[in-house]
Amino acid sequence: MRLAIIGAVLLAAGAVAAVTGTLPAADLAALVDRVAPILLFVVAMTVVTELASEAGIFLWIARRFRHWGRGYSFLLWLFLAVFATLSTIFLSLDTTAVLLTPVVVSVTRQAGLPPLPFALMTVWLANTASLLLPISNLTNLLAQHSLGGISPAGFAALMWAPSLAAVLVPLVFIALVFRRDLSKRYSRIPVGRVRPDAETGSSTAASTDRLLLGGTAVVLALLLPALVSGVPVWIPAAAAALVLGAVFAFRRPRVLKVQLVPWSLLLFASGLFLVMETARHLGASAFVGQLAGTGEGFPELLRLAGSGAAGSNVLNNLPAYLLAEPLAETPQRMAALLIGVNAGPLITPWASLATLLWHDRLVRMNVLITWRGYALFGLMVAPLTVFAAVMALAAAG
Repeated sequence: MRLAIIGAVLLAAGAVAAVTGTLPAADLAALVDRVAPILLFVVAMTVVTELASEAGIFLWIARRFRHWGRGYSFLLWLFLAVFATLSTIFLSLDTTAVLLTPVVVSVTRQAGLPPLPFALMTVWLANTASLLLPISNLTNLLAQHSLGGISPAGFAALMWAPSLAAVLVPLVFIALVFRRDLSKRYSRIPVGRVRPDAETGSSTAASTDRLLLGGTAVVLALLLPALVSGVPVWIPAAAAALVLGAVFAFRRPRVLKVQLVPWSLLLFASGLFLVMETARHLGASAFVGQLAGTGEGFPELLRLAGSGAAGSNVLNNLPAYLLAEPLAETPQRMAALLIGVNAGPLITPWASLATLLWHDRLVRMNVLITWRGYALFGLMVAPLTVFAAVMALAAAG
C-alpha cells in the first residue's frame, strides 16, 4: 500500500510535468515507447512466477535440495545459493526476494537450522546475481535498450566476469561469518515423508496438484530459453502467462485473481520513470556527472560504480540508474554503472525494492533481522562486492 501511495504521488508529479510542458511531448512519447514493453514484461513475469509458486515448483525443488544435502547444512546452503542465483538470473531479483525467501526459510526451519545465513544469502544474491542477463533486473532491461538493443548473449559476454565476482564475494562473506551455523548437521527426512503444510502453512502446498506441477515445469522449461533467444522478452513472457492462466483456469481457478498483477509496482515504476525523465531533462544528470567522472580506466569505472552504489543506498537503485545513465556512454561504463546499482544496494532497506519485499516476507514468517544489523553487514560486503566486480570487469577487458 505504501508503495502504491508513493507511486501515485510520483505519477501525479509526472503528469503535472507533462501537462505544463516541463517534460516535452516528444520526450514523453519516447519514454513510453521505451518502457511500455519493459513494464509489460514485468507484469507477465510476475504472473508466471506467482503461478509457478502456487503450483509448488519452488518448494518441490527446495525439498530435494534439503534431501540431497545429506544432513550437512553447508551443502544445503550451497544448493540453495545455486537455486537463488539461477532464480535471479532467469526469473529476476524480485522473484527470488518474494517467492524464494519463504521457501528457503521454511526448508531451513524444517531442517532445524538457523535461518539467518540462508535469508541473507537469498536477499544478497537477489541483488548481486542480477547482473548477467537483461531479464535479471529492470535496470538491465533499460541498459539493454540504451546499448542499442544488445542481444542477451552480447549482454552476458559483457557482464559475465563482474557477475561471477558479485556472486562469489557475498557467498564467501557469509561462509566466513556464519561458519559455525553452517557447520551444523541436520536430520535427513525422506522427501516423500515431508508434510508440506508443516513447511509453509499454506493450503496450496498441502494439496499439490501433480498435473499442475508438471505442466508448470514444462512451461518454465520452454520459457527460459525463449527469454534469451533474442526475441523481445515481453512476447514469450506474455505467452507463458496466458498458457499458465489457461492451465490454472482448468485446474485451480480460484488462484486467478486480479492481485496477481503487481499494481503497486506498476504505479511506482510508471511514476518514477516520469519524474526521473523530467529531472534528467532539467539537467540533474549533469550534477551526477561531477561525481561519476569520465573514462574507462579502472579508477574511473570504480568511481562510476561507486556513484551508482551510493545513489542506490541514498535514493533507490532505479532512480540512481536513471540519473547516471547518460554518463554511461560506452559498454564498459554501462557495465560499471550496473555493478553499482545492482550489486551495491545492500546497505539501506530502501536501496532496492527487492530488499523491502524480502524483509516483508521475513516479518510475516517471524524471522527478525534488524535494519541496523543488515546495514552493518552491508557496509562491509557492498564495497567489497562492487570493488571485486569492477576489478573483474576491467580484467576481462
